[in-house]
Amino acid sequence: MDRGALTRGGRGWLLVTLTLANVINFYDRTIPAVIVEPLKDEFGLSDTVIGLLGGSFTIVYAIAGVLLGRLADRVPRRFVMAGGLVLWSLFTGASGLVQGIVLLFVFRLAVGIGEASYGPASNALICDAYEPRRRSRAISIVSLGIPIGLLLAFLTVGVLVEATGTWRAPFVVAAVPGLLLAAAVLLIKEPRRGASDTVELRAEQEESHPYRTVLRIRTITWLMVAGVGLQIPTYGIATFIVPLLQRYFRLSIVPASIGAGAILGLAGIAGLLLGGRLADRAADSHPSGRLLVAAAGFAAALPLTLVALLLGSDAAALFIALFAVGWTGTQFLSAVASPAIADVTPPDLRATAIAVYFASFNLIGATIGPILVGVLSDAFATPLGQLDAEAVGLHRALLVIVPIGLAIAVLGSWRASRALPRDRAAMAVAGGAAPSAAPGR
Repeated sequence: MDRGALTRGGRGWLLVTLTLANVINFYDRTIPAVIVEPLKDEFGLSDTVIGLLGGSFTIVYAIAGVLLGRLADRVPRRFVMAGGLVLWSLFTGASGLVQGIVLLFVFRLAVGIGEASYGPASNALICDAYEPRRRSRAISIVSLGIPIGLLLAFLTVGVLVEATGTWRAPFVVAAVPGLLLAAAVLLIKEPRRGASDTVELRAEQEESHPYRTVLRIRTITWLMVAGVGLQIPTYGIATFIVPLLQRYFRLSIVPASIGAGAILGLAGIAGLLLGGRLADRAADSHPSGRLLVAAAGFAAALPLTLVALLLGSDAAALFIALFAVGWTGTQFLSAVASPAIADVTPPDLRATAIAVYFASFNLIGATIGPILVGVLSDAFATPLGQLDAEAVGLHRALLVIVPIGLAIAVLGSWRASRALPRDRAAMAVAGGAAPSAAPGR
C-alpha cells in the first residue's frame, strides 16, 4: 500500500468528520430560508431584498472559495477547514444578536467566507483518500451532510422559533456544534496528495497559471454550465420554498418547514445515495458513465417538478411528494462532479479546480437564483381569486425559474460527458502514462 494512503480506519474517521462538518455547514446556511417571513415582518423587507441577501452571501462564498481552494493545495487542508468552521460558527451565533438588517447582512457575508473553506478542501481530500472506482460513493456519503443539514434545519428551526417566540434563537444554538467539531477536524490524518490515483498525473504550468490550466479543460467548463443550471433553481427553491408553502399552499411555519425538509432533505439523501452507487457502476463500464447518470437525473427531474408547480393551491401534499421525487434526480451531480474533475486534473491542482467549479455556479447560479426569484416574485405579484398578490407572484416566479435552470443542467452535464474521455486521456499522457480504459479501472 502507498505509504501516503490512509488505512481503512483513517478513511472512516475522515468520512464521518467531513460529513458532520457538512451537516453543520448547511444547517447554518439554511436558517435564514426558514425565517423569511419573520424577517420580513420585523424589518419590512421585500422578496427582492430577501433574494439579494441570499445572493450576496454566495458571491462572497464563491470568491473566498477560489482563494481558499488554492490555499488548500499548498497547506494542510485540515487547517483550512478547521479555521473556516470556527469563523462561520462564531458569526452564525453573532447573527442572532443583531438589531438591524445591515449588521445581519454583514455577519452572513462573514459566514460565507468561513463556509467557503470547506468544499474544495474536503472534496480534494476524498479524491486523494479513495481510488477512482470508489470516489463517487465516498463523495456521496460526505455530500449527505447537505440534505441532512437542510432536513435538520427545516425540522428544527421553525420549532425553535415557535418555542422561543424569536427568530434569533436558532442562530445562537447552531453556533455551538461547529466550534466543537473544529477540534475533530484538526485530528484528521491527510493522505498524500494523489495517493489513490492509478496513474501519475501532472499538468503543464499548473503553478504559474493554475486557473488558466483549469479553465482550458472542457469537461470542467461544461460542468460549470451544469452547476449554474442546477444552482439557479436550487437556491431559488432553498430561499423561497418555505414562503411558497406558507403563502400559496397556506401552511403554517412548522408544516411548511417539514414539507421543505422532505423536498430538500429527504429527496437529497435519496438522490445522493442512489446517484453515488449508479455513478460508480456506470464509470466501470464507460469513461463518461458518471456524467451520463447526472444528465439522466436532470432529464427526469424537469417534467416532474414542472407538473408539481402546475398543481393548484389546494394540493400541498401532492406538490411536496411529486416535487420531492423529481428533486431526487437533481442530486446526482453532487455525487459525480468532483470525481469527474479528479479524473481530468492532477492531484496538486484538484482543490483549485474544485474551487473554480464551485465558484462558477455560486457566482452565477447560486447568486442570481434567489435574486431572480425575488425580483420576479415582486414583478408578478397580483391577486388571483382567493390568493393574495405575494402568493401568486412567488408561485409564478418559481414556475419560470425551475424548468429553465434544469434544462441548462441537462445540456451542461451531457456535454461534459462528451468531453471527459479526451480530457482524461490528455491528462494521463501529460503525466507520462497511458490512460486506463475507464475511470474505475
